Amino acid sequence: MNYREILDQLRLHVANVFQAQSDSRLIYHNLNHTEQVVENAVKIANHYQLSDEDFFVVTAASWFHDLGYFFDCAHHEASGAGLAGDFLKEKGLSEEVTMKIVKCILATKMPQQPESLLEQIVCDADLYHLGSDSFKERNKLMRKEAEAFCAKALDKDEWRLKTIQLFKTHHYHTAYCQQLLNGKKAENLAELENKAEEARANSSVLTASNPPILTEKNNPLEIKKDKKKKSDRPDKGIETMFRITSGNHQRLSDMADNKAHIMISTNSIILSVILSILLRKLEDNPHLIIPTLILLIICVVTMVFSILATRPSIPKGVFTPEDIAQKRVNLLFFGNFYRMSLPEYEGGMLKMMEDREFLYGSLIRDLYAQGVVLGRKYRLLRIAYNVFMFGIIAAVLAFITASVLVTL
Repeated sequence: MNYREILDQLRLHVANVFQAQSDSRLIYHNLNHTEQVVENAVKIANHYQLSDEDFFVVTAASWFHDLGYFFDCAHHEASGAGLAGDFLKEKGLSEEVTMKIVKCILATKMPQQPESLLEQIVCDADLYHLGSDSFKERNKLMRKEAEAFCAKALDKDEWRLKTIQLFKTHHYHTAYCQQLLNGKKAENLAELENKAEEARANSSVLTASNPPILTEKNNPLEIKKDKKKKSDRPDKGIETMFRITSGNHQRLSDMADNKAHIMISTNSIILSVILSILLRKLEDNPHLIIPTLILLIICVVTMVFSILATRPSIPKGVFTPEDIAQKRVNLLFFGNFYRMSLPEYEGGMLKMMEDREFLYGSLIRDLYAQGVVLGRKYRLLRIAYNVFMFGIIAAVLAFITASVLVTL
């Protein structure tokens, strides 16, 4: 069973469903969340070195686990399991593998009660954000989604208390996630509890007989304006833009490599025919020498440009502390660090992650470098295709002309 091919089809199918159904209320449970869960599941699965079949099970379950929101929001786990079963049945998967996937999806229903390791992996991947730095952002999106579904604003303090209750009732099931995420999860819980305590204290003060005078610092309207100003920059949109653009560049690069491969394969066949058959007959057919040479040159030139389009260009692979300090090195491209030691690279990455300008600058440079490489590839490919197209026409005309002249 070619699980990799089925996963590619499955990923495309799920993305198409998200695009076709497109519910604006799903601010949290959208394709972005699903992709993150899949990424988390892959990370955990790689740690446990699962077999190809088990890896496919947890990945497929992660893709389908929230798809049911479009069809039955109240019972989305069962709906998603049904959608997964129908899709996998069409692909000819065995009943045993399909049932494993269905059970993994159903195990994500709250409260989570996974039984097997595969179910534990999917459950931990689904709530991975509780023990990560992205918790605050994800929690805000979840509250906005809840407000969208109930069509009313939800009290932040009440939402915070419900989230604290979730933290206290939840626990990671795999030993890997317990070791990796419990520390950050405890920090997130402590911060929630501190905010809840502050909210209770502020509530007591506001109900006293002498309420505080509103100033720019404690005026809720001013605070709201400040928060709005801080959130004017669409960070999530920027990250999505970088991810989509980088993915598009990668697909275009793959397409260019495939086109070059077609040219190289086609001309290799033509060259093999010329060298093995046609050259031996030139002694008896001297009028074919010039057309044969034309065809031979055309094939060689086409292959050269096709090979140049795919030939990798690797930089020196070293950066200096000055490059990091001046933010002029792109640490997202392996060619800039493959000769550096791990501590040096790790130090540079940490500095980049701590500096917003450096981080976004590196992403911009990475996209620009991908675009430059793509431009070179397609420019050389265009030359190769033009040489092949016009050259084949010229070669055929040369063969026809030579044959006609001989018969005259």
